Amino acid sequence: MAAAATSTARPEPWRRRLYVPNYQVREAARYAGVPSQTVLNWQKAGLKQTIASREMREALSYMQLIEVAVVAKMRKAGVRPPEIRATREYVSKKLRSEYPFAEYRFKTDGKKLFMDYEQVEGKKGRGKLLRPGQNGQLAWEEVIGRLLEFEYEHKGIAIRWHVAGRGSSVLIDPRVSFGAPMVRGTPTWAIRGRWEAGETIDEIADDFGLTENEVRDALTFEGIDYSTPLSKWTH
Repeated sequence: MAAAATSTARPEPWRRRLYVPNYQVREAARYAGVPSQTVLNWQKAGLKQTIASREMREALSYMQLIEVAVVAKMRKAGVRPPEIRATREYVSKKLRSEYPFAEYRFKTDGKKLFMDYEQVEGKKGRGKLLRPGQNGQLAWEEVIGRLLEFEYEHKGIAIRWHVAGRGSSVLIDPRVSFGAPMVRGTPTWAIRGRWEAGETIDEIADDFGLTENEVRDALTFEGIDYSTPLSKWTH
């Protein structure tokens, strides 16, 4: 019984990897769909003030990557930087969160950011939202146009990112493939490597136990035009 209790108390290995620098700035920028310099600018502006700029040029952790991705989604939705900064500052202080954009769900109407009332106060309030950028002002569910595309499954952490959009099978999940972009456990870089080695889509799919559409999703994410004849790789 004691052994079982000890085993249960140990943190899961993937949780330790959440804070390990593992993504190059160029990679993070590509995944988020923004220039590399933008990632660096956001970091300097306060996404993670305790990390030296030299370290940020080298690599980001999973938590930092998700913060960058969430901010990118917010900006693309039309939310302006002052609203993003005010929201992050409020949630960081109120909930003592080092990575609030990776640890809590946010909603937007294209201008303002909101959180479910329950996330902040721990109380249920049907249809109620908080606007963190206005010091927790209450709002109503009806004002919200859409959710940001991240799945929060483990104690609030954004545990699954549909990095290529909801229509693609490519995901980033820190529990799988060490957080590399993947399709059902197979890293997209591995699928690209097989394609560049001359294998066909159906051969790759059969070998990895994937559907042909999943292979195509991976190749598209990796920037491969799979309609181009394989013979091009021999030149």
